[in-house]
Amino acid sequence: MKDKERTDLSRRDFLRRLGVGAGSAMAMMALEPLSVFAQEKDKTSVNNRMTYRIQHGTNEQISLLGFGMMRLPDDQEKVNQMVDYAIEHGVNYFDTAPVYMRGQSEVLTGNALARYPREKYKVATKMSNMWGSTDLESAKQMYRTSMQKLRVEYLDYYLLHGIGGGGMESFNSRFIDNGLLDFLLEERKAGRIRHLGFSYHGDVRVFDWLLDHHDDYHWDFCQIQMNYLDWRHASIRKGRRNDADAEYLYDKCVKTGVQCVVMEPLRGGALAKVSDDVASQLKALRPDDNAARWAFRWVGSYPNILTALSGMNMMEHVIENIETFSPLDPCTDAENTLLEKIADGMAGVPTIPCTTCAYCMPCPFGVDIPGNFAYYNEAVNAKILPLPERSAADYASRKQQFTEGYRKTLPDQTTWAHSCQDCEVCLSKCPQQIRIPNQMARIIETMRK
Repeated sequence: MKDKERTDLSRRDFLRRLGVGAGSAMAMMALEPLSVFAQEKDKTSVNNRMTYRIQHGTNEQISLLGFGMMRLPDDQEKVNQMVDYAIEHGVNYFDTAPVYMRGQSEVLTGNALARYPREKYKVATKMSNMWGSTDLESAKQMYRTSMQKLRVEYLDYYLLHGIGGGGMESFNSRFIDNGLLDFLLEERKAGRIRHLGFSYHGDVRVFDWLLDHHDDYHWDFCQIQMNYLDWRHASIRKGRRNDADAEYLYDKCVKTGVQCVVMEPLRGGALAKVSDDVASQLKALRPDDNAARWAFRWVGSYPNILTALSGMNMMEHVIENIETFSPLDPCTDAENTLLEKIADGMAGVPTIPCTTCAYCMPCPFGVDIPGNFAYYNEAVNAKILPLPERSAADYASRKQQFTEGYRKTLPDQTTWAHSCQDCEVCLSKCPQQIRIPNQMARIIETMRK
């Protein structure tokens, strides 16, 4: 076969020449360590323009776009297709965790990646021992199970998951008192963990302590929530005394020499669904770019960012995000000024700081917590929230529009906010530390007024 013909060989044509149907082929690919298709694709991949960053202390190139595997479709074939496209176009960082999709994310991720040579990808997973037992043996079992599900003999990136929630007492219980951090440091020394870091949510005093002890632990990276809204408004919007803005987190990482992995660059999708007013301001400067691309470009413009994670669950997301980073077009000073102005305006809007991660689910009483918050925030951004000021002549029509939209978005009434029984089971699970029952009460009150 000529090189040109090989390059132009489409995926469907290739499967047809194998003599198998697409469904059978994908099933085979999910089980085999390296399928024939993966080998063929490795030979025929064209040069891409993905933007890369270098991991400190190594010559490893990490794609600036990282594939977040939290919200995958529960369909191995679809996951394989998205991973195939991502790898073809230069994405090599894949982030998962034992708690994502109730354990299925690691399985789906492992099956998809195992079809490729090990050097083609970097996989990150986490020690998610925040809700169950904190004893050392249980943690070791979680660690080993992750490697089994991911079908790897070593982990490229391993994170202490959700540091900060519960303060220093929780951190000590999860990692220090039981000897778990010492174990993980030994695993890194043995090469079974290549890079050790942590993901931060919550009490900034824990974040400070970890970086202040960098000389003891030599963190390879730190995962933080960073976007142009949380840059200077995270602590105000979340209303927590011991929280910190992303600007503080990023700057401290820079000073300490620890690279950042970014989670929630779109703030749970909120920065991809901006108000019409904000969208028009963005379009005026870059007519061809949507709001999501602006948010990704802003994050990628910071040099200490190793990779920015996007929780992609549709092929359209994969294609669009790869275009944004291939190559990245950094924000100009004028664009940064505009985004700062937009963030200042958003900070005064009473949205709920939910990122729809769904850690809070399932609710014992059936409430769709992320669904309720997502609709409420959309109503705020669309300026249809019925705020009861006496001067708001259109209050009645807004209330009707809000209520109709709520019922359409959540057709099953058992998932509505009024089903919340204030049991507080969800509180310890929320990485944003949202007072979920209080916010449900806000939605209920909005419906009643």
